[in-house]
Amino acid sequence: MKHFRSAIQFMTTLPAGSRAEFDAAAMVPWFPLVGLLLGGLLAIFDSLAARWWDLSTVAVLEVALLVLVTGAFHLDGLGDSADGLFSHRPRERMLEIMKDSRIGAMGVVAICLVLAVKWAGLSGIRDHRPLLLILVPAYARCGILLAMRLLPYGRPDGGTGLAFFSRPVARRRFWGLAVVMILSAGLGLKAVWLNAAFFLTAGAVIAYYRRRLNCVTGDMLGALTEVTEAGLFLLAAIGGGQ
Repeated sequence: MKHFRSAIQFMTTLPAGSRAEFDAAAMVPWFPLVGLLLGGLLAIFDSLAARWWDLSTVAVLEVALLVLVTGAFHLDGLGDSADGLFSHRPRERMLEIMKDSRIGAMGVVAICLVLAVKWAGLSGIRDHRPLLLILVPAYARCGILLAMRLLPYGRPDGGTGLAFFSRPVARRRFWGLAVVMILSAGLGLKAVWLNAAFFLTAGAVIAYYRRRLNCVTGDMLGALTEVTEAGLFLLAAIGGGQ
């Protein structure tokens, strides 16, 4: 469990005991379980907050909760990725822009839009709401494994994410995705729809990365997580989640 604790400490602001051994590649398979943990907290908060506020207000608080418990970790990557990918510059220049700690107009717009989409989705989910709140953050972090398997790292000469690519993401390391898909069976036939939505959403972002840069970076993995999470929340709200 040390790698699970390490993943919690890396991806969230949640307390997870003393500092665990940092083995970047070993913690990758645990990312979906970190998502389940975040989703569980979200579902518990939802059941409590709904006693005092209407769903629209609860949704705002839940968006804020996700930002707080993740330390805006993936949102930072989203902002940096948007600044680089939408700059219409050559490949190497886009990668340089992503490394810049300053945020530009496209980064601000991307963050605002993703947070707004999350709010819209969380406001509209009705049917199977607790289980969907648990599953969507987990699926979003499963997308990281897909991108790491399908795309090479964009900074092979050195970068903060290089250690995570030190060993291949083999199929056997997708056991976390298998756990999430098994849990989705609680949705009944809607589980088929949710799994299809996940693969289509994450796949579309990964295909865009391939076309633009043919690689992935830590910032781009964070952006993938945020976009997938927002997209799945919004899709889950279609028809009130029915």
